[in-house]
Amino acid sequence: MTFLWSTSFIIIKLGLRDIPPLTYAGLRYVLAFFVLLPFALTKKRIEEIKSIDKKNWLKLGALGFLFYTFTQGTQFIGLSLLPAVTVSLLLNFTPIIVAVMGIFLLSEKPTLIQWAGSFLFIAGILVYFYPVNLPGGTALGIAVMTIGVLANAASSVLGRSVNRSGKFDPLTVTLISMGIGSFIMLITGIIVQGLPAISFTNVLFLLWLSVINTAFAFTVWNLTLRSLTAMESSIINGTMLIQIALLAWIFLGEIITAKEAIGMLIALGGAGIVQFRKKQ
Repeated sequence: MTFLWSTSFIIIKLGLRDIPPLTYAGLRYVLAFFVLLPFALTKKRIEEIKSIDKKNWLKLGALGFLFYTFTQGTQFIGLSLLPAVTVSLLLNFTPIIVAVMGIFLLSEKPTLIQWAGSFLFIAGILVYFYPVNLPGGTALGIAVMTIGVLANAASSVLGRSVNRSGKFDPLTVTLISMGIGSFIMLITGIIVQGLPAISFTNVLFLLWLSVINTAFAFTVWNLTLRSLTAMESSIINGTMLIQIALLAWIFLGEIITAKEAIGMLIALGGAGIVQFRKKQ
């Protein structure tokens, strides 16, 4: 699942550079919503959607806004104000925030070994990015990304809250939350950045991303949140940094230095340790 999300970055760099990022994201997620829509037209799924009460509609709506519209939007704004390296570094502090929020909002208390693994993961990330040189005038960008990291963490906790009960099928959760968040994102993107001309090649890339890397991957993500805690899933999500670096090395020829390789191995070890917990 995270591998599919990682390949999205490579596909974007290879073939979707000329599409404004916010508009691209809106198109991608709206198309994914329409890919999932036919699967929701079964009698069982329609009855399930009808059974959703007001409280859960609000939860799914909030998840869509936080996970798709707000988190993605702040990342795009952050990328326009800060170097991509700084944005990636800040995003990788999400698991620690998720762990703390999970204690108070989900009553999910990480074990000592999981805390050790999470801090080892952060240490690996710091080694990978060291030294971080922040150019002048980055206060606004850091403020935007701080909000974005908090929104990302909140969406992880809320996603876990919605999915762990097993009350709703992962497809239903993905369809409703993605539908709400993606349309807000697309409308915002068109207003701010306009709707560009899209070539046939871009259409093919968007279709692939929408079907495989979004509709399928996000449904699997919601499925995993039934059994993985918010912290565990957030740490796994953080390993995208390692996967993207490896894919960029293979397909884009980007060099991985010895320091970056050491940082990746430390982070990977930390992510593995977090997955160890006592059986309930």
